[in-house]
Amino acid sequence: MKQYAVNKLAKLAGVSVRTLHYYDQIGLLTPSVRTSAGYRLYGEAELLRLQQILFYRELDVALKDISNILDDPEFDLVHALESHRQMLLSKKNRIETLVATVEKTIFHLKNKVNMNVEDLYAGLPKEQAEAWRREAKEKWPGQVAHAEKQLLTMDKDSYRQLQEGFKANGEILASLAAAGMDPASEQVQQEIAVHYRYILQFWGKAGNQAAAYKGLGDLLANDERYTQANGVANPAFGKFMQQAIHFYAAHKLQ
Repeated sequence: MKQYAVNKLAKLAGVSVRTLHYYDQIGLLTPSVRTSAGYRLYGEAELLRLQQILFYRELDVALKDISNILDDPEFDLVHALESHRQMLLSKKNRIETLVATVEKTIFHLKNKVNMNVEDLYAGLPKEQAEAWRREAKEKWPGQVAHAEKQLLTMDKDSYRQLQEGFKANGEILASLAAAGMDPASEQVQQEIAVHYRYILQFWGKAGNQAAAYKGLGDLLANDERYTQANGVANPAFGKFMQQAIHFYAAHKLQ
């Protein structure tokens, strides 16, 4: 029967010689032969026992408990191996899930492109964007600074999705206004609730939200620039939005 010296076994098993010496010292894994020169030799039974020890260690079982398990008269090696297989497969699945999560996070962080102020006004002529921003900062200095700070934490894809969702919501509201819907009707108020959630994503939560949202409604009614579509003013839509927003603020935000 082939036997292995401690150095050879340590190399095969991927453990240190010191570890095998310690296992021998505590009686967990004793060599089958000790030569007169003091060398330790291990046979097949010891190799199988070491395999079990390493499996249990991989599963974080304490050495003392491993010794009790392996020395139990009813210990079944085949049953133990089947059990190890199932536990290791479960652990493998957990690790694969963690690896996938880490890879997704790395991909997101590597591909995340930070916003800048110019991105917030993309699509507007530069001079017009600068004029609107300057005017807004004069009227609502704290609100504009807070909103820009809020938006600059987003990446470009997230901001684009926010813009697209907000635009689609505006188109729905415009169609409801054109159809002559009552601004206080349930259907309109449901869309105004969506509109308000989008506005919060642009503004962030700060100050008196009801007053700020009502102020937005007044702005839409009094400044035709904010309800233009393809360069054409739509004052009726501005009035519709003002009434719908005021109703929502009075009934949902007070």
